[in-house]
Amino acid sequence: MPLLNRTLPDDGFARRMGAFYAAYFVFAGIQLPFLPVWLADRGLDAREIGLVLALAMATRPVVVPLTTRLADKRGWLKGPLIAACWVTVATFVLLEQSHGFPAILAAYAAASITQALILPFADAFALRGLAERGRAYGPVRMWGSASFIVANLAGGLLLERLGPPNVVWSLAAALVAAAVTASLLRPLLPQPEGASPAAVRPSPWRSGRFVAVAAAGSLIQASHAVLYGFASLQWAAKGLDGLEIGALWAIGVVAEIVLFAFSGRVAARLRPVDLLVLGGAGAVLRWTVMAFDPPAVLLPGLQCLHALSFGAAHLGAMHFLAEEHRGATAQGDYASVVAVVFAATMGASGLLVTAFGSFAYLAMAASATAGVAIALVARR
Repeated sequence: MPLLNRTLPDDGFARRMGAFYAAYFVFAGIQLPFLPVWLADRGLDAREIGLVLALAMATRPVVVPLTTRLADKRGWLKGPLIAACWVTVATFVLLEQSHGFPAILAAYAAASITQALILPFADAFALRGLAERGRAYGPVRMWGSASFIVANLAGGLLLERLGPPNVVWSLAAALVAAAVTASLLRPLLPQPEGASPAAVRPSPWRSGRFVAVAAAGSLIQASHAVLYGFASLQWAAKGLDGLEIGALWAIGVVAEIVLFAFSGRVAARLRPVDLLVLGGAGAVLRWTVMAFDPPAVLLPGLQCLHALSFGAAHLGAMHFLAEEHRGATAQGDYASVVAVVFAATMGASGLLVTAFGSFAYLAMAASATAGVAIALVARR
C-alpha cells in the first residue's frame, strides 16, 4: 500500500496499540481455558462443548475474507475494528442470557463471527501504523502475550472466588476494555491522493509467494495441535502437579515475549521468510523430542522453543504481510487458512494420540517439516 513520503513522529501510537493488545488478550487468556468450564456449568456435555467450540473456527473462513475485502475497498480499518469489538460485547451478553444447547450454540456462533474479525483488523492496522512511524511490530504485540499470562492466572482466581457463572461477564468486561482502547488508537496516514485501495492491492492469491507463506505458516502453526490439546494431560501422567504444569505453559509464553521484545533487531537481520523457516525448524526439533516422551527435566527447555515454533513463525508471517500485501484482506485470508488447517489438525490429533500416544508428535513434526520446505520455496 503506497504511503506518503514521510514518517510520523512518536505520537503514542505504539503505546496505545500495545494497550489494545493487552486488553484483547486478557479476554483471550480467560476465554481459552475457562469458557469450557462455563459451558459445562450451563449443563452441556463433552460432545456439545466440542461442537460449540468447533463452531468458532468454522465461521472464520467464510466471514473474515468477505469482511476484510469490503474494508479494504472502502479504506476502513479502525472503524471495523471498533465495531467488531462492541458487537462482540453485545453477543457475549446475549450468550450470558442463553440456556440450553441450541440457544448457546446460536449465541456463540454470533459471537464467533464478530470475534474472528478483531485480530485481522487489529494486526493490519498495527502493521501499517507502526510502519508509518518506523516502529517494530513485535515489541508492541508482546503486551498481548504478557497480558495473556496474567489473564490465565487471574482467571483461575476469578473462577475460584466467583465461580463459573461469572466467566462470561468477565469476558464481556475485557472486551469493553478492548473496544475503548481501540477507539483511542491514533489515526493512520491518509492514502495518497487518487490512490484507490482496491486498485493498488490485487488479490493476494495472485501471488505465489503469498500462497507459499500462507501454506507454510498454517502448517507450522497447526503443528501445535497435539501440544495444545493434550500436553497438560501427558504432563499430569508424568506426575507433575497443577502448579508445575502451569509454570511450563508460562515458560513458553515468556520465551515468546522475549523474542517479541527484541524482534526489531531480529527483523533487521533476517528476512520474513527466514523467520518462518527458523520457526519451522524450531517446531521440528521440539516435536521430534516430545515424541519420545522426554523426562520432565527437559520440558522447560523444550517449552522455550515456543519462541521459535510460534513466535518466529508468527513474526515472519506478519512481517511478510506488512511488506508484500498490506491491508486487511491479506490478514483475513491468512488467518482463515491458519484456522482451517489448525481445525483439521486438531481434529486428527485426538485420533493420533489415542492410537500412538506421544508418537503423535511425529505427525506434528512432519507438518512443520512440510511448512519449512514450502517456506524455502518461497524464500527462493
